Amino acid sequence: MKRLVLLFSALLMILPQAGLVKAAAPAAYVALGDSLAAGQTPNRAIDLGYADMIAMELRRHMPLAFYSKDLTYPGLTSGQVLERVRSDEAWPVLEHATLITVSSGANDLLGLVRYDPRTGTLAYDQIPADYALNGVRKNTAVILDELAERAPRATVYIMGYYFPYPHAREEMKPGLQKELGRLNAILKKEAEAAGAVFVPAEEAFAAEGSQLLPNPADVHPTLEGYRRMANAFFKSSPYGLTVEPWEVPPPNPVSFEEMNRRMQEADGRSADASGETFSRSAVDEHLQGIHAIYFNPSDMPEGFSFSV
Repeated sequence: MKRLVLLFSALLMILPQAGLVKAAAPAAYVALGDSLAAGQTPNRAIDLGYADMIAMELRRHMPLAFYSKDLTYPGLTSGQVLERVRSDEAWPVLEHATLITVSSGANDLLGLVRYDPRTGTLAYDQIPADYALNGVRKNTAVILDELAERAPRATVYIMGYYFPYPHAREEMKPGLQKELGRLNAILKKEAEAAGAVFVPAEEAFAAEGSQLLPNPADVHPTLEGYRRMANAFFKSSPYGLTVEPWEVPPPNPVSFEEMNRRMQEADGRSADASGETFSRSAVDEHLQGIHAIYFNPSDMPEGFSFSV
């Protein structure tokens, strides 16, 4: 009898992942934020990012009611992410979200950095950096307050940042590494204060930053870098999943110009329409996994509805 009890206990220890995944189903996942949330490549295009890989892995193991990264866009500051959360297009998506990831804050700081990829030099001014980080603190707190109101069913994950200049000269790195540490500390503190989850990403890049960010003139990672960010999320979540290297599709980047053209066509606009950027996702086979909503009403719990 004692052996049976020990065996049963051992099985419980090795089987929690399946139980957690089943208990969490179905998910309604919304990604928010900047170029990392959007999946920008090191060569100024859009491909699968960490959010897409999270959604793909969830779909492999559980029903995914819907997934959207329509509220992401390259270059957004924390203030602009807040504007997106408050926008009219956001409320019907956020209202029924059960899972939200947020990448917000890096552009507030990196916009102040003067970096020369040819010489590897880095420079920034301390007072503007202090001001920017204080702005991130304030905006993050408000973003989380807004999400608590607009997405009451969602568990929110605040994504941390890796060091974006691995190709800089070693003697130039410590100052900005300190500021990045302050940024991550702010995000972590605000997340915990609001009952959200902070996802650290720096360690996943520390040893291989130059390989994961191959373009010295660009701060965005390869697909492998995004895979590591997705796995940092899963490590911080109860899902108990891992994105394996063989599960990541081959690169299939779409230029900003092509993305904009496709979204204009999907919206019924002329491909040469000017002064507009895409504002909603399209169910387009060419965009699946890049900027799309997956929606399966049969996956939704009883009494759960979604409308746009």
